[in-house]
Amino acid sequence: MKIGVLLHGNGVYDGTEIHEAVLTLLALAEVGAETICLAPDVPQYHVVNHLTGEEMPENRNVLVESARIARGNIRNLASLTADELDALVMPGGFGTAKNITKWAFEGPQGAILEPVRKLIVDLVSQKKPIVGLCMSPTTIAKALEGSGVSAHLTVGSDQEDSPYEISGIAAGIQSLGQQVEMKTVREIAVDRENRIITAPCYMMEASILDVRENIRAAIDALVDLLREENA
Repeated sequence: MKIGVLLHGNGVYDGTEIHEAVLTLLALAEVGAETICLAPDVPQYHVVNHLTGEEMPENRNVLVESARIARGNIRNLASLTADELDALVMPGGFGTAKNITKWAFEGPQGAILEPVRKLIVDLVSQKKPIVGLCMSPTTIAKALEGSGVSAHLTVGSDQEDSPYEISGIAAGIQSLGQQVEMKTVREIAVDRENRIITAPCYMMEASILDVRENIRAAIDALVDLLREENA
């Protein structure tokens, strides 16, 4: 199994959620997958001081920042095609909604980076699985806008505690022609037709142990999809 891991910076408020990225890489290693970390070579939207939450007067690069998580072993997204992967995992963090799309600022009508859109659409058309964690299902929804694909996705549940407006984000996903499932951090959504797995992770009030189990459940479901394909 050759699995891409799409990163979009380094840190929950302006890049990739680090716990989710590391737990993804751990879960993939545990199931024997070969991972390819990748990120777009684009300017980071802004830099956030993770102590204060305030914006900092700095300029950073998404690929360079993502390389911190990947220990330097990372590919420029522009150099990779869907043909090189068996599947893709997308950890969360608000970099997906700031650096890959503009969802954080413009909602579901904000733009998406074309190489990310193309990779997601190509994988779906090739029936290769995608796992979207945390906020990343919004990027999947944006990528599939106008494609004719209506995927079942989750960003969490409005029936349990969340730091975010789950209902509003879900409505945004639906406005792009996708279907929403309400799932807690103890659950995942599996769209078998489109081979897309989504899990809420830190979109809900959750401990690192909760997130670990949620990610592992998503990766186990990914392995099951890949085994079904090869059966």
